[in-house]
Amino acid sequence: MKLTKLLTYLRNEPSFIGQEDPDITSIEMDSREVKTGSLFVCIKGYTVDGHKYARQAVDKGAVAIIAEKRVDVDVPVIIVKHSKRALAVLSDAFYGQPTKQLRLIGITGTNGKTSTSHIAEEIFKHAGSRTGLIGTMYMKINDQILDVKNTTPESVTLQKTFRKMVDQQVDTAIMEVSSHALHMGRVHGCDYDIAVFTNLTQDHLDYHETMEEYQHAKSLLFSQLGGAFHHEKPKWAVLNADDPVSESFAQVTAAHLLTYGITNKADIKAVQVKITPKGTSFDLVTPKGTKQITIPLVGQFNVYNVLAAVAIAIAADIPFETITKAIEGLSGVRGRFELVNAGQDFPVIIDYAHTPDSLKNVLNTSRAMTKGKLFVVVGCGGDRDKTKRPQMAKIATELADEPIFTSDNPRSEDPLAIIKDMEEGVRGAYYHSIVNREQAIIFAITNAKKGDVVLIAGKGHETYQQIGDQIFDFDDAEVAKKAILELK
Repeated sequence: MKLTKLLTYLRNEPSFIGQEDPDITSIEMDSREVKTGSLFVCIKGYTVDGHKYARQAVDKGAVAIIAEKRVDVDVPVIIVKHSKRALAVLSDAFYGQPTKQLRLIGITGTNGKTSTSHIAEEIFKHAGSRTGLIGTMYMKINDQILDVKNTTPESVTLQKTFRKMVDQQVDTAIMEVSSHALHMGRVHGCDYDIAVFTNLTQDHLDYHETMEEYQHAKSLLFSQLGGAFHHEKPKWAVLNADDPVSESFAQVTAAHLLTYGITNKADIKAVQVKITPKGTSFDLVTPKGTKQITIPLVGQFNVYNVLAAVAIAIAADIPFETITKAIEGLSGVRGRFELVNAGQDFPVIIDYAHTPDSLKNVLNTSRAMTKGKLFVVVGCGGDRDKTKRPQMAKIATELADEPIFTSDNPRSEDPLAIIKDMEEGVRGAYYHSIVNREQAIIFAITNAKKGDVVLIAGKGHETYQQIGDQIFDFDDAEVAKKAILELK
């Protein structure tokens, strides 16, 4: 696409410095990804200013630059007020507005996004859809799995990925939408058909600073659905009726509303919920029918995830029988209440729980399975919300018999300092502190007996540990299996 044609999508007549009108073959915001024919967009971030890399981008083949100020290069430079907004507009245009050709589903909330997206994907696959998935664990196009750096990638990566999905005949794309992405405008240009809210509890206050700002960021997914009513392709807001925040989200959207829950009045409900160590059963009540359901997933939080996925499917007009068959055939999601079995006579559970609310949920669910002692191995990430550290510790000491504080991903912080922050919330309480995460897991498994339960929380599906600026291979499940085998 010619540069001047691409620039017509910006509308606000940016300043153009230069005479040439090159062909644009790609759009990049990372100078390391630039190739011959690229349009390089200078983004001023929190730690890196892309304007400093304009010359490097040209040396690698960039034929034009988008910037917020003049840069010293010998290719056309387009000066805009907000380069990140320009990146979203240009990416959407360059890749042919791919989300208009997809059924796009966005899921936001503190907990449950990953599980809900995977459950929804299974339902759509049962319905014969070709699916794409973008989230915390990976990106997936049909059955091809791709790495992802952020839960919600930058706008140019998103639009490039959606283009690939369309080209590979994907009709339904399901993505996790983080509060960071909403606040930073990464999803500008994404034409959502169904927006989903799971729940809101404390997280990311290192970035948003207050719960009010965090809530506002989440609300943007619903307000950005637009104000028009489309009969052929209606917009839907799927909301958790048991979370009080849903009421405010309902007020900011013009989309059709569909609610789900267990306690409060809702369109889709689970009643007569019965949880066992092997699974969960409940009566699924929906506008399309009622059916007794048994799922091989444990815990009330998983019931909410299933209900959210069912609501998505109903909004997409999938037959009720297809929905129920799909959810009854579910398997677990990696790192989400994942049972590790290496021949031991006590349950070992891996879970991504890294917020106070999610830790409380998985501990309560684990307690229901425990006849003896409940062990929990838990840490808090470095360079993240410090206010939740004493809360996490308090929950661990109140709900577990053998709480073990350890490292998560300390990043640039001292692991001992992170644990001290945790200990501030539990002075006088009983707990163990073992800084080395592997040793903490080994300690829990070595001391557990038949009837006990070991919960390893915080990292879930992650296969690495970040200490300082180094990343090491580390998989909670593999470490647990090794400890069990050595014990035997």
